[in-house]
Amino acid sequence: MKHKCSKCSRDAVYHARYEGKYYCRKHFNEMVERKVKNHVKKYKLIEKGDRIAVGVSGGKDSVVLLHLLAKLRERFPFELVAVTIDEGIASYRPLSVEIAKRNAKKLGIEHRLYSFKEYIGFTLDETVEIMGSFERGERVGACSYCGVWRRWLLNYAAQDVGADKLAVGHNLDDEVQMFIMNILRGDIARLGRTGPYYEVIHEDLVPRIKPLREVPEKEIVLYAVLNNIEVDFSECPYAVEAFRAEIRDWLNEMEEKHPGTKYQILRSYDKLFPLIAKTYVKHELNRCKICGQPTTGEICKACQFRLQVEKKAKERGLSFRLE
Repeated sequence: MKHKCSKCSRDAVYHARYEGKYYCRKHFNEMVERKVKNHVKKYKLIEKGDRIAVGVSGGKDSVVLLHLLAKLRERFPFELVAVTIDEGIASYRPLSVEIAKRNAKKLGIEHRLYSFKEYIGFTLDETVEIMGSFERGERVGACSYCGVWRRWLLNYAAQDVGADKLAVGHNLDDEVQMFIMNILRGDIARLGRTGPYYEVIHEDLVPRIKPLREVPEKEIVLYAVLNNIEVDFSECPYAVEAFRAEIRDWLNEMEEKHPGTKYQILRSYDKLFPLIAKTYVKHELNRCKICGQPTTGEICKACQFRLQVEKKAKERGLSFRLE
């Protein structure tokens, strides 16, 4: 049975069960765009004249974010520059880098590429090859190296392009999964670093904003499909982090049984965030002795990992030179 849009008489393309409404293509687009606009406005994430670096991987979230910010910019003057991190994953990254480039070009937005190889010294593939087997406990998971280096390089890139803020494509599902994971791990301090709004904690840490955090993942997928936006739907070959996958499946099951669960969890987090940030976040940061980037210790995690990989490469007689 075909349902009609709750706002007009056209055929519906989407059922938002969490609010009991049906949407046609036109009103679905407006609903997604309104969520982003309202979130940006509510927390004053973007101000007139800001230069915003957008982390664009080529995947659905980051590409849709670029399109939505380009649309928002039509009414509200700010600058956009797209930055892509090439981690060096041979079977996966080349295609998505090209997709990121094409989308930026289509929207008339400057695009810059930064690679692990050039700035860290090793691709992710090389790192995994050097460090050995994850199963035998010779190294941490590939996602650990990647996450730390990506954050480091995104901050470097945002500084390099002279950005006031760095926009990343975290959606509602990402935020809620992250909240539950950190609660279960007992890592409450981490929850104080990245909530609904940013706090400037160091002059060399470019504030991160997440304009998509109120938009469910499936709405981002549908927005890309309905608007013929070219995105890379393939999954990273290293993305087999079982814990997050278990949390994702559990949350989807809860959402199915109790529509609105994800939004309720997000609202709870947003109420707790100011208290957690006040209690746990370190505002006194040092500069890394090696790279000069802000860190809580003497040497930042990105440099610690790089030194570990360099040491292991030497021990194994492997030589990987900078490009």
